[in-house]
Amino acid sequence: MSTDVSAKSPAPAPPGGGGPAAGGDGLLRLVLDGLRRNMRQYGMLIALGLIVVLFEVWTGGDLLLPRNVSNLVLQNSYILILAIGMMLVIIAGHIDLSVGSLTAFVGAFAAVLTVQHGMPWPLALVLCLLVGAAAGSVQGFLIAYLGIPSFIVTLAGMLLFRGLTEILLKGQTLGPFPDALQKMGNGFLPEVGPTTNYHNLTLLLGVVLIAAVVWQEVRARRRQREFTLDVVPVKLFALKLVALVAAILVLTLLLASYKGAPIILIILAALVVGYGYVMRNAVFGRHIYAIGGNLPAAKLSGVKDKRVTFQVFLNMGVLAALAGLVVAARLNAASPKAGVNFELEAIASSFIGGASMSGGVGTVLGAIIGGLVLGVLNNGMNLLSVGTDWQQVIKGLALLVAVGFDVWNKRKSGS
Repeated sequence: MSTDVSAKSPAPAPPGGGGPAAGGDGLLRLVLDGLRRNMRQYGMLIALGLIVVLFEVWTGGDLLLPRNVSNLVLQNSYILILAIGMMLVIIAGHIDLSVGSLTAFVGAFAAVLTVQHGMPWPLALVLCLLVGAAAGSVQGFLIAYLGIPSFIVTLAGMLLFRGLTEILLKGQTLGPFPDALQKMGNGFLPEVGPTTNYHNLTLLLGVVLIAAVVWQEVRARRRQREFTLDVVPVKLFALKLVALVAAILVLTLLLASYKGAPIILIILAALVVGYGYVMRNAVFGRHIYAIGGNLPAAKLSGVKDKRVTFQVFLNMGVLAALAGLVVAARLNAASPKAGVNFELEAIASSFIGGASMSGGVGTVLGAIIGGLVLGVLNNGMNLLSVGTDWQQVIKGLALLVAVGFDVWNKRKSGS
């Protein structure tokens, strides 16, 4: 009997394309099959790669110049921060229209504290984050415990915070900020070690990141096999690792050949790792998916949906405050017009990155990918001198295609 079982065990290999006679066609079929089964996970990542390649060609190589890549990170950092928080809100089945106005208000509050009253920037930073937490808590309480729809509460918040920003700044721009605070939005990691053609600390961080990503992917695959879950074939998994390592290596070399990694990129990396872990492994993350996917079932399972919703909006307030500090630091001033349409950019990033209109679906990495898609579109079209009118049209179409794909994919999987 044992010999019979062992003799039959290699049988699943041919469908996966891993048989000895598979050759190049077998590998292609393997990749296409893996993409079909993981369309939501890989679709926008492939789209981002194609957009980068297209604009690199159309701009004559300007898109991936080290200076432009660094500017791309700096220009989109605050949208990516907002997109992380917005993704959690949308997964929970809600929406937040106030984040752009709250971003502007926190920037104005920081300017009043540091510029007008000379408060030390670390204390001002803490107070600004607390203000964001308080704003998110109030909105979260109204939504979770009083049952007012999030659309109405955050629409009111959008108007309220925009008005408070005008009151604080009296309709004028206020700056400049302390040098140390400016570095949050414009600064780079310091150079260490011997003089080379590259930024040494950035190269070191790139190597560490590559090792961490490979370890995490291998560990996740091993855990899936331990729990007898479906895993992608070995060849496709290896192809995925090669693509990830190559992408990180290219980004590292580009940044290291200019001024090094921006400080905000380190903050973003910490947020992605932290929130990614919470959403994948923590009870709080599973509860967010539960209330967004099926609220009645979540309640029957003992999930405290009101508390989770409250905490989601509190978190959104803190991230909006952080984004406000980054925007103000990058501009080196607080402006009454700061943060305009930021909420729309964050929402669009979430949906382009794989969030579902019905809630319960989405990832932190997806929000980052969606934000980068919009960021590359903006940057590439600026390099090509495309007018802002056509930029809005193209970004609107990109959002429509992403949501349409989500609806099509859901109908296909349900059929």
